[in-house]
Amino acid sequence: MKAEDRIIHDSLKETKRADERLSPYATRNSECIKVKNTKKERTEFDIRWPYEEDIDRVLYSKSYSRYVDKTQALSFFSNVYITKRSLHVQWVSRIARQIGRGLNLNLDLIEAIALGHDLGHAPYGHVGEKAINDCLVERQFGYFTHNANSVRNLLFIERNGMGYNVSLQVIDGILCHNGEILSPVYRPDCQKTVEQFWNEYEKCWHEKDYSLKILPMTLEGCVVRISDVISYVGKDIEDAIKVGIISSEDLPLEVIRVLGKDNKAIINRLIGDLVIHSYHKPYLEFSKEVFQALEVLFTFISTHIHHHPTLLKENEKLTRMVKELYNVLYDDLKYQHYPQKGICAHVQKMSAVYQQTPIELIVSDYLSGMTDSYALRFYEERFLPRQHGEMIEDY
Repeated sequence: MKAEDRIIHDSLKETKRADERLSPYATRNSECIKVKNTKKERTEFDIRWPYEEDIDRVLYSKSYSRYVDKTQALSFFSNVYITKRSLHVQWVSRIARQIGRGLNLNLDLIEAIALGHDLGHAPYGHVGEKAINDCLVERQFGYFTHNANSVRNLLFIERNGMGYNVSLQVIDGILCHNGEILSPVYRPDCQKTVEQFWNEYEKCWHEKDYSLKILPMTLEGCVVRISDVISYVGKDIEDAIKVGIISSEDLPLEVIRVLGKDNKAIINRLIGDLVIHSYHKPYLEFSKEVFQALEVLFTFISTHIHHHPTLLKENEKLTRMVKELYNVLYDDLKYQHYPQKGICAHVQKMSAVYQQTPIELIVSDYLSGMTDSYALRFYEERFLPRQHGEMIEDY
């Protein structure tokens, strides 16, 4: 047996042994299903386990590179320590893997879902997401959600429209990761099929708020879903204190008593409580006391941070900006205003299959792929007058 074949053989044996050591409620590597169901001959040596391949597809995607210039919640504060989307997904991954290790789940699957869960976020986060959604609704095309768009990026936009053949369990976890809602119990939809996944994906684009109704097919997907919440509740508070929106004394006493008053304490309490009360169970849950405190904290963050008057005022400007960008990009593509650059040049580089995409969705793809700073530069270029110097008159 060749050395290469022996290594692959031993790796497969180790994968099997690893599967046997997992919790009975964990997802096995042997259960990995490629969502596009294509068969490809192995042409080069590859020692990676099934979900490790998906981790690499996410890490080396263009969408992942753009995380670095997309903010999390506070888009317009000039502070290097304010959370960027790139840090957020790493924190989600770290928290989720800690929970996964405590519950003996598949850590590769968790990491792939966590790192890829926000790939489809628009510039300026949920503000940009809502603005693009409004534009699609106005054109009677459908609805925009960043989780469905994250799936779209991986499967249909990356590699010039060819996409990646990502595992069903990974792409389903990304689609169902919704961190904007809390639940007392996180129970996976274990009977989900490939057909059901595609049906849910399509409904996210065509039924209002449908993405709030779907559940991950794996317990690992549930872990990422709650880790998304755990990663930002404490950090949003720290960020808001840094920029002066709130002070630590503003936190509700029942939250401080149960969860603590800083990010470290909140994360440690939530992770520990979740692992203890979910151990050897086919679902996730907090203790009643911790969940009630988390609900209070969740409401406090929404009211005092995300809906703070300063943010709402600036978010109105960002909403107008993103909508104006959508409209001008739509006209650029429809009427080929600049055929050799911008969105027109972008479409020309894409695959023949992608070029058949409805114009409303192409504009959504292009705009949602912009980083915060690029969207702002593009807006300035198209809508604001340029400085060309002064005319000096003779006297």
